[in-house]
Amino acid sequence: MRQEVIIGVERRRRWRDEEKLAILDEVGVNGATVSDVARAHDITRQHIYQWR
Repeated sequence: MRQEVIIGVERRRRWRDEEKLAILDEVGVNGATVSDVARAHDITRQHIYQWR
């Protein structure tokens, strides 16, 4: 019996407080939504909600 092992790239990143605050500050600027900002930084919306 053959099994396939899928190995992916783990994407655990560390964010400094200054980076988090800068990303949070982008929400609402020129009508940017949480989704827009999350997409621009390749993170989930949940990250932004947790950081708030």
